[in-house]
Amino acid sequence: MMNTRSDAFFKEANKKLNEAKNELFKPNEDIVGYSICKNAQISIENYLKGYLVKNDIKIDLNDTIGSLYNKCIAFDENFKEVDFSAIKCKNEAIDSRYCTEISTLQDCFDTADNIDTYLLKNKVI
Repeated sequence: MMNTRSDAFFKEANKKLNEAKNELFKPNEDIVGYSICKNAQISIENYLKGYLVKNDIKIDLNDTIGSLYNKCIAFDENFKEVDFSAIKCKNEAIDSRYCTEISTLQDCFDTADNIDTYLLKNKVI
């Protein structure tokens, strides 16, 4: 049976990843950094939540991106293949911070994209 809750997380993650990508590939003067940052953060959070829910691992309301990532690694050590070192806000509430520098925005987007790639490669989504 398909897990509709995890599917909903994955669907939202993919939608937000595409929104971040569409914003990121605009000409520099037209980029809205906040949009890229928030969409990439929400994408990362939803991919991680989807993965955890799919594997019957409890998620908490106050989980950060960092704590979700740590739960993924605890379940599947290979999840370390997804590098989270560039995510500066991983241990804070998702709505508390955002970045505006293009290099940081790119790093956040790349992390979301790398999670997507990892999950596809491992036939999770």
